[in-house]
Amino acid sequence: MATIKDLKPSAVWNNFYLLTRQPRPSKHEEKVRAFLLRWGKEHGVETFADATGNVIMKIPATPGYENRKTVILQGHMDMVPQKNADVEHDFVNDPIETWIDGEWVKAKGTTLGADNGMGVAMAMAVAEDKTLKHGPIEVLVTYDEETGMTGANKLVHGDLSGEILINLDSETEGELYVGCAGGMDTEADARYTPVRRPAGYESYALSVKGCQGGHSGMDIILCRANANRVAARIVYNLLTKTDAKLVSFVGGNMRNAIPREAEVVLYVKNPSRAARIVTKVGRQILEEFRHTDPDMRIEFGYAPCRKGYVPEDKAKAYVSAVLACPDGVERMSQTMPGTVETSNNLAIVNIAGGKVSVVTLMRSFIDSAKDALSQKVAAVLNLAGIRTRFTGAYSGWAPDDKSVILKVMKQTYAKLFGKEPEVMAIHAGLECGIIGGIYPGLDMISFGPTLKSPHSPDERCYIPSVQKAWDFLVAVLEAIPEK
Repeated sequence: MATIKDLKPSAVWNNFYLLTRQPRPSKHEEKVRAFLLRWGKEHGVETFADATGNVIMKIPATPGYENRKTVILQGHMDMVPQKNADVEHDFVNDPIETWIDGEWVKAKGTTLGADNGMGVAMAMAVAEDKTLKHGPIEVLVTYDEETGMTGANKLVHGDLSGEILINLDSETEGELYVGCAGGMDTEADARYTPVRRPAGYESYALSVKGCQGGHSGMDIILCRANANRVAARIVYNLLTKTDAKLVSFVGGNMRNAIPREAEVVLYVKNPSRAARIVTKVGRQILEEFRHTDPDMRIEFGYAPCRKGYVPEDKAKAYVSAVLACPDGVERMSQTMPGTVETSNNLAIVNIAGGKVSVVTLMRSFIDSAKDALSQKVAAVLNLAGIRTRFTGAYSGWAPDDKSVILKVMKQTYAKLFGKEPEVMAIHAGLECGIIGGIYPGLDMISFGPTLKSPHSPDERCYIPSVQKAWDFLVAVLEAIPEK
């Protein structure tokens, strides 16, 4: 049976295989960082970590190309750690297991890590190939991109000298990205005093599973079910139409992934009535999302529990806040038809043991629209007694209609493939905006092979697109203009 090491282009796929062997969830990049430093030394490439942990490689120009502009190839080393509930996997210690399904590479029940392992693998392939024609190249591999773009934010000015930056973190082959949304996190919390379980009540668990989830920027336009909102909708009916009592509510685990699963524990005095409500509301929800989330499951059953419950008034307030908090597309762009301008992902809800935590990720091309959305989120949560604070704000990357690298890449793509690439902006947080703020004047663009459902266990990479992306990158590097 073929493995990813048998795929073409072999250098790219072999480097990606090596990356799948390195555990690299966000905030735990020490193993992959050490691997990259070791790999650079083994391949005779000048490689070092900067003062904060980004990895930088320096590749000299091919003889005769020394006068070309220096290009920075940029990607990030970390990956989103998501898995199916029935899969045993320790992202801090276990490698990613891959398999080939027709024309797609997938992982076995976990995220694949092609976001952004494939981009890093392409940069590594350039660094080790002595036959390519190119000017001076710098490779920048940042850390903790997925949970705050920490590496890009802490990049130290002076380690790089490039004039052009090619970000390899886009996810549709044939598309060139010349702008991206800015973002900001909501971190909200509250406290309550749990109440002992009353006599005559039994504990039941409501589970929402099988939602498609996905990337909270790229996939937000698909209007998929958010497991937190689905669970809140059902629980709201239980709290307002029965004497059910909320024990805990846990859903989502990544700020930039649309929540796929949620579980709520309740104390119920009349289980049959509660079950009827769950069935009725659940059927309505399943029907509404039958096209976007055909595999969604809503389950309700006995689950032993002796923990204290949330006081009734606070429980209704918290669940109402989850139900009312903005989630999904807030506004479409007026200047880029078909593109989301502003959105919010109700990413994480955790109500248990006397503590409440809510995390959202807002995105927008327009800073003022992002700020207005933050006020709306704060207003809803504050009304429920949940305090809000906003962190990790970063501005978007505005398109440059005078970009030299855009002109080069459009001409090169048309020459290679006989058609024009699509030029667009992305409703996701690329690191270009942050890096461009640290290195003003950089001419920036982003592209990559085709990935589907990143940030979820359904993540997959389209094999034919990798060869096209590689051929394109090689041709672009040869076509970089002189200084």
